[in-house]
Amino acid sequence: MFGQIARRYDLLNHVLSLGIDRAWRRRVVRLTPPEGDAPILDVCTGTADLAIAYWRASNERTPIFGVDFCRPMLQFGAEKLFRLGASHRVRLFEGDALALPFADASFQLVCVAFGLRNVSDPDRGLAEMARVCRPGGRVAVLEFSMPHRWPFGALYRFYFRHLLPRIGQSLADNDQQAYQYLPQTVQSFPQGQAFLDRMTAAGLERLQRHPFSGGIATLYVGRKGSREAD
Repeated sequence: MFGQIARRYDLLNHVLSLGIDRAWRRRVVRLTPPEGDAPILDVCTGTADLAIAYWRASNERTPIFGVDFCRPMLQFGAEKLFRLGASHRVRLFEGDALALPFADASFQLVCVAFGLRNVSDPDRGLAEMARVCRPGGRVAVLEFSMPHRWPFGALYRFYFRHLLPRIGQSLADNDQQAYQYLPQTVQSFPQGQAFLDRMTAAGLERLQRHPFSGGIATLYVGRKGSREAD
């Protein structure tokens, strides 16, 4: 499914969000900026937009790694990196979020944008993100959420459930119903305190929650304990 929509994935993100997705990534970087020159990992990196945002935020000094299981997405991401001259600092890997191909405690920050809900076992994916994060480092998860304040919440739910799938499907040119899949997964994914509880279960602490754009998306951030549990 993701391979089929890879060619138009960036365009659809910008169109369907009215361009707000760019501002969301910039805000993620502001709220969880690089801390020193230790490497950063972007899980489910797709076409590497968040990885690129971190590369820019670090003044092109911090090594950035991106991992995804969808080769066509990575190919488009690699083309963008080449055009930007970022290939020497942003490296992309084909790999499984449920078994990340990195050693324990490798990264100062492990992030994911709109990808954790797509893995078959999000709790295991979150545990893997915590595993490869350094003690004292951060895990950041940006994910769609559903706003509830009336009338904005009602209007958005109508758009998200009825209009977005039709627009996305008409533009995406795929036979896997990718944009019917999107609202289904968002509505079934844990949100708010329910997701913070999942982060606690993964061994993260000092949790924070940052709603974006009235609650359309939410950034969840947790620190890995500075000492491993005995």
